[in-house]
Parts: sequence; C-alpha cells; structure tokens
Amino acid sequence: MLVGTPLDPQTEAPAPPASLDAFLAGIGPRAFRFAEAGLRHREDALDAVQDAMIKLLAYRDRPASEWTPLFWSILRSRIVDVQRRRGFRLKFWAPAPEADGESSIDWADAAAGPAEAQDRREAYTRMVQALRGLPARQREAFTLRVLEELDVATTAKVMGCSEGSVKTHLSRAREALQQQLEDFR
Repeated sequence: MLVGTPLDPQTEAPAPPASLDAFLAGIGPRAFRFAEAGLRHREDALDAVQDAMIKLLAYRDRPASEWTPLFWSILRSRIVDVQRRRGFRLKFWAPAPEADGESSIDWADAAAGPAEAQDRREAYTRMVQALRGLPARQREAFTLRVLEELDVATTAKVMGCSEGSVKTHLSRAREALQQQLEDFR
C-alpha cells in the first residue's frame, strides 16, 4: 500500500479517489516512471502518460474502482504503440537519442548527506538499468505488482494475460534482478 493513501474503513483497502482529477494527480508520477522505464525517453514517456490520461477521461462515468486497471491498460497500450512505431524506423538513419544526465530524476532525499544521496542515486540508476534490461513483460509485471502494488488479478487484466502468466513473469523478473543487483548489494 502506498504511504498516505486513505483506507476504506470497511474493507481496509485503499479508498477510491474522490474525483478523476485527484486520481490522475496521484497516479501521474508513478505512471511517468513506468512509461520512462518502458520507452527510455523522457519526452515520449511524458506524451504517453498525457495521452493515457486524456483517454481515461472518456471513462469518467465509470466507478472509481475501475479507473486504476483502465488507466494502466491504456498506458500500457500506448507504450506498446510507441515501441512498435520505433521498430519501423530506420535505426541507422535516426538512432534513438541517448538519455543525458540532466533529464534523469533525482530521487535522493534532500536531508541526506552527500555520500548517502550519491548512494541512493547510484542505487536508483542501477535499478532502472536492471529493469530496462528485463524483457518487456517481466518489466511490466514487476513494476505493476511490486512498485505499483497492484494485485495479481488487476495486473493480469492490465497486461492482458492470465494470473499464472503474471506470476511467472514476476518470478523471472525477480530472479533476473536479484542476479543483476547481487554484487551491488
């Protein structure tokens, strides 16, 4: 569960947001990180998130409990569309731009000392690199289940596969990440 997320007292589950605006405001930063990990380009990730948010507006009349899986499904589809479009480019004529250090997000705690801040930045960078090295389905399963804390059924719905496939992709992702990050620990 996310820190600061209000709980529904009857079900002990996160309470649905009061409005679609509140939902979109809360999910925006996480959606951006998800899109950036999949697209590896800041501007494309911002565009994908914005497109997904705009498309979700068509579902504003749906119950708030349906917004989360709908949004992640829309965003995932948008990311796949952008990736497919890139696949048709002539890569030797127009290589994908390299990410520069200035566009990376600094997740370090402002109150931490310089050494601790550097360790956190390095850990975040290693984690992002390791996630980018995973196959797309494993990266999606890991991000949705572990980082976004969606349940297996919702993740399966978002990914368009069975719950067993989600568990398999997640298990393989965890194993690969553990191997890649073992020396860093």
